[in-house]
Amino acid sequence: PLEMSAKKPVPFLRQVVPVRKKVQRDPRFDDLSGEYKPEIFMKTYSFLDSIKQQEKEMVQKQLKKCRNVEQKEKLQRLLNRMMQQEQAQKKQQKLRERELSLKRQQRELAKQGKKPFFLKKSEKRKLELAEKYAELKRSGKLESFLNKKRKRNAIKDKRHLPSQKNL
Repeated sequence: PLEMSAKKPVPFLRQVVPVRKKVQRDPRFDDLSGEYKPEIFMKTYSFLDSIKQQEKEMVQKQLKKCRNVEQKEKLQRLLNRMMQQEQAQKKQQKLRERELSLKRQQRELAKQGKKPFFLKKSEKRKLELAEKYAELKRSGKLESFLNKKRKRNAIKDKRHLPSQKNL
């Protein structure tokens, strides 16, 4: 070891051999991990869906058997979270499929010799809204959805109107 100065107190843990600091790497942003492709990821980890489904059924069975109020509440929250995650995954899958179909159409048009046409964000949103409208109409929940939207808009409009106190 190197000679230490007598003027400074000797540290309790003195570094005799310099240790190289470990460099942590985040696989999300590292090139060594490869490129992220959601389609490949979904295919690779598709077995997790069946495991999640089994866990969901198990939680439902426990919920039916449970008598404790606190435990029942906890299980209900867990079940709701599982359902929400499942719905979000389905929604994301639909969005991915829609984008894939648009890309396929663009490729077909390019093969025919036409210029590629890319949809704007607003046009994509309109298509999504139209699809949501058709889905609600099919399920019979369109009227209640529109009523809720009307109420929400009415509340927003009231907020922007001047109140009696301001007059």
